[in-house]
Amino acid sequence: MSLPKTIPEVSFFRFLNHANNILKNPLPFHAANFKKLGDIFRLNIGLGKSVLFCRDAGLLQHALQKNQKNYTKSYIQTRDLAKYIGKGLLTAEGEHWQRQRKLIQPAFHKSQLVLLIDTIQETILEELKKIKTGKPMDVFPVFNDLAFQTVVKSIFNIAISDEDIASLQHTTEATQKMLVQELRQPFLVWWFNFSGKTKKHLDLTQNSRTILKRLVEERKQSNANHDDLLDMLLNAKYEDGSSMEEDQLVDEILILFAAGHETTSNALTFTCELLARNLEAQLKILEGIVKVKSESNDLMHWIKNATYTKLVIEESMRLYPPAYFIDRVNIEEDTFDGLTLPKGSNLLFSVYEIHRHPDFWKEPEAFIPERFLDENTKFSKNYYPFGAGPRMCIGNNFAMYEMSLAIIALVEQFEIKEKKDPIQIKPLITLKPHNAILEFIKR
Repeated sequence: MSLPKTIPEVSFFRFLNHANNILKNPLPFHAANFKKLGDIFRLNIGLGKSVLFCRDAGLLQHALQKNQKNYTKSYIQTRDLAKYIGKGLLTAEGEHWQRQRKLIQPAFHKSQLVLLIDTIQETILEELKKIKTGKPMDVFPVFNDLAFQTVVKSIFNIAISDEDIASLQHTTEATQKMLVQELRQPFLVWWFNFSGKTKKHLDLTQNSRTILKRLVEERKQSNANHDDLLDMLLNAKYEDGSSMEEDQLVDEILILFAAGHETTSNALTFTCELLARNLEAQLKILEGIVKVKSESNDLMHWIKNATYTKLVIEESMRLYPPAYFIDRVNIEEDTFDGLTLPKGSNLLFSVYEIHRHPDFWKEPEAFIPERFLDENTKFSKNYYPFGAGPRMCIGNNFAMYEMSLAIIALVEQFEIKEKKDPIQIKPLITLKPHNAILEFIKR
């Protein structure tokens, strides 16, 4: 497969004509353009602005790994998202990002995450009590709360008021929805600003920052050690021996909330949706659970050896990648496979399309966890659930530990009743499930 030397274009008028549908779900619009125009096309979005949509895995690998120094994140993250969650690992660039990554990386090392594993397990078991048996229920709110509570308690391993948690969660979700409107309706940004809608959401963010500063100050005053992420972040030192300033620490915590709970709750919900349509997979997970629990009570043993559980989660993230787009801008002109990319090209790589591309995957639309028995599949250039290269998600191990323990606990306690109708999606900043109505039967 090779890219065209001249990139085909989608006009602004076609974009405008489909604006309402794009706001609800842009994936069918993009899929139609990929099918008609090939693996890369230019979408004109008005005022001389355009975005290159791409589903070529080789070009994505080139941008994230092979020539990553020539690529930076786009203004979508460095400006638009940053105004709501600050300049932390997810939104920072250049020397600032390098300095923060080097400082924070040790907190997410596997040896440090072991200290959090009991807290993660306790939170999961408590949150799964919200599942009601014998009648259909939307499972996404359960996993949304589970993932948010897990992040909160992993950062602050102390009692936090329900009011503070509810406020932090509301802000995280409301600002994401606001950002989606701004990005999908760029021609209305002036109205969002004029009407005060943008300011309303910025005020929500400021309220969250106030809450977090209070919690951080309480921790500093307590002089107690809680073996949580906040302790690790407070104790982390730059090369010159200094610590993070308070505002920077709050930025990093806000980003952990935004990136650490949304993607996980989505992935867990999609995994359950797939299990409801593949009862044999539930049984295979259960067999694995019985085996690992007969061997050890150690949670890390369960995570490492519940092999089929891991395969199911990996296949779920292939079909429904929570981070379904990756954005990059090339700093200088670049070439790839005969294609010239002018300096400053805005690229949006569709992970969703790459993960379902028939050139890369056998039976791409089918749920086949066993395909990941081949470790080369997981580490191929066609699989990007956590990104790749130096900016690969710092919390990938945390997320896999949490999701593995959650699916183990869920399948051990409940049978997910068979469901036949198609899975519904709601793409926002992340790929969210929609109408995830499932029924659970107590084992």
